[in-house]
Amino acid sequence: MADTPPDLDLSAHPNDAFFKTIFSEPQHAIAFFKNHLPSDIAKRIDWPSLAVLPTSFVQSSLRQIHSDLLFSVTIEGHPTLLYLLFEHQSTVDPTMPLRLFGYIGEILTQHHKAHGLPLPPVLPFVFHQGPDAWNISTAFEDLFALPPDVSVQLLPFLPKFQYALLDLSRYQPVSQEKDDQLKIILQLMKLAREQQVLEFFKWLASTFSRQISDVLLRKVLLYALHSDSDLDVGQIFSSLSSNPELGERTMSVAEKLIAKGEARGEAKGEARGMSKGLWIGKILTTEEFLGRKTSNLLLLETLSPTELEKHYNLVHQEYEMRFKKV
Repeated sequence: MADTPPDLDLSAHPNDAFFKTIFSEPQHAIAFFKNHLPSDIAKRIDWPSLAVLPTSFVQSSLRQIHSDLLFSVTIEGHPTLLYLLFEHQSTVDPTMPLRLFGYIGEILTQHHKAHGLPLPPVLPFVFHQGPDAWNISTAFEDLFALPPDVSVQLLPFLPKFQYALLDLSRYQPVSQEKDDQLKIILQLMKLAREQQVLEFFKWLASTFSRQISDVLLRKVLLYALHSDSDLDVGQIFSSLSSNPELGERTMSVAEKLIAKGEARGEAKGEARGMSKGLWIGKILTTEEFLGRKTSNLLLLETLSPTELEKHYNLVHQEYEMRFKKV
């Protein structure tokens, strides 16, 4: 699976892209649901059956504040769907049950068209990264104003469901999360929202240097750089100074990232029979790693190989100053 979904731009939507690339991996999705669904449900799910379904129910215009993933599992042999909605807007949304009602309706309609009856249960889960505490009801029926005298009689006619919730503003991953990899992921997402990414790396250096894989370290590094436009690469390595081993691993991961981009550029250049692809690949990958807005691809295409080489040399000078000499 690609590190970043192809339809997402990490530099434009870092929260959305990080959520998708992390929780599209079954190991992280399983750890998340195991720890955060009600235990009496989680213990009955056949977790090896979990699969990511390649579909989304959030309109593209809302992707900057919402993202979603749909999973299929079996509960004691019965097909079930887990719908995870990632919400990272700055304010709490009181219409969330209504939005989920619409998404669940679409999910079930599509399932009926493809498979007929019976319908599988859909368990909605909201993962909130916003700064404010989620202080609204999670029950759909609470959206209605019911006359007190007839509320009991009316309730059977109303749709009834609630959603599970993880509110990062109230959750402390360091002390509450059980899974080590998920603890790293959620702590970064919590501190990224609070613009305290450097504090995350200091914590990582003191606590979890050996538990984080190079694959996850790469994703963490890219997300950190893109979630805080003021963050400097040198600051990250300085925050890792208490753990030379982790600093060296991070440098190695960064070097591999740059090399992979250059290799893509070389392959692109060979396909064209010229060196333009090589320089374009080097420029875009180095800019992405530095957390800069990447150059316009169409504009780069108009430049000659010599002009592209000069452009790359300027970007690489910044890389040398900010990264290799730290």
